[in-house]
Amino acid sequence: MALLFTVMLVTAAGNTAMQSVMPSIGTALGVADVWISLAYSWSALLWVVCAPLWARRSDKRGRKAMMALGLVGFIISMLLCGLALFAGLTGWISAFWALLAFAAARSLYGGFGSAAPPAVQAYVASRTPRAQRTQALSLIASSFGLGTVIGPVLAPLMVLPFLGLGLTGPFICYAVIGGVALVTLRLRLPNDEPQFAARGQAAPYSSASSGAPSDPQGQLDADEDGALDSEPPRLSWLDPRLRPWVFAGFFGGHAQAMVLGISGFLVLDRLGLRDTPSEGAGPVALVLSFGAAATLLAQWGLIPRFDLGPRAATLWGIATAALGTVLLAVAGDLHLIALGYAIASLGFGLFRPGTTAGTSLAVTRAEQGQASGIVASLAGASYIYAPALGVWLYGHSDWLGFGLIVALCAAVLVHGWKGLQADQELTRERV
Repeated sequence: MALLFTVMLVTAAGNTAMQSVMPSIGTALGVADVWISLAYSWSALLWVVCAPLWARRSDKRGRKAMMALGLVGFIISMLLCGLALFAGLTGWISAFWALLAFAAARSLYGGFGSAAPPAVQAYVASRTPRAQRTQALSLIASSFGLGTVIGPVLAPLMVLPFLGLGLTGPFICYAVIGGVALVTLRLRLPNDEPQFAARGQAAPYSSASSGAPSDPQGQLDADEDGALDSEPPRLSWLDPRLRPWVFAGFFGGHAQAMVLGISGFLVLDRLGLRDTPSEGAGPVALVLSFGAAATLLAQWGLIPRFDLGPRAATLWGIATAALGTVLLAVAGDLHLIALGYAIASLGFGLFRPGTTAGTSLAVTRAEQGQASGIVASLAGASYIYAPALGVWLYGHSDWLGFGLIVALCAAVLVHGWKGLQADQELTRERV
């Protein structure tokens, strides 16, 4: 469990460390903010397509092999991204080609890095009895949250002055850390022989979109319902049982992606660091760390403490996220920016597990794999264009960007109040 936890933590920390330095790198390159956000789009699209494919492949080729493939994709992606940006910052290539090379290198994470998370989840599920599975999957899911705290905290320390690495230091450092994790995985992880049947499931694209485990009721034992013998009908996004949760997950996910996309550039603007982008990595990392800590507070503290059901977590979460976004819009100093982002992250930290659990509980056990694939696709779809759209609107007017986010949160709140099933109905034992 410690090794699997580490695998997930390294990838989450590496991604959030990258997100904390990219606004400063974009400013140093002289690239418009919107193009920095768009550089992630192709990778997010590949994740939406590839994550379900790798999840199914892990059932045939083995979980350990898919974890190793995912780590290799992460390592090579981080290394090539760092080299591409280093070449741009040192003037070896133009900013245009540096950003194009970054987007191409980043696509390796979307295409191959997406193999690791579903394999880790399936490996844990296949070796864990039902009575212990929720705790085990919650521990693995929390590694994403912990990684989003550690990544921004360590990123400024990895801005290395020697060898001229500077802002690209975190890319190289996390590629090395990933290499150590890969070697340890190959040498120390036991073989794939399962003790309990389970199927690979897709995982969210961004660590920021990670929520509760995809199997909140311990329903991965598809063979208990005979699902391994007869395939259930294909599940559609427009299925009446899922439609309200899909609506909430899609538009709420877009709101979350926009907040994440804007936050780094907001720090540079409000603190007047556009002329000294190298000094912006620290404040941006601090803000992201506060947000990650608030997300952990929601998922580790508030949800279990108050025993929030899917509907309650979704509605309270999206309302809190809207409040944090309003505060973020008016914040003028680092403390208020960090507070606003933390409140918004607290809200999304409630919202994400709520919609994930609601989607899972709305369908039968035999349909859990398809439902988790829909959740993963929704999470990835939010990062294809939403961050770039938010940054583009923010570049024209602060109120356009933040106004759209609040409007999306309000639409989800109104729709969810009317359309989401009551928690008592969702969690009722079915005969």
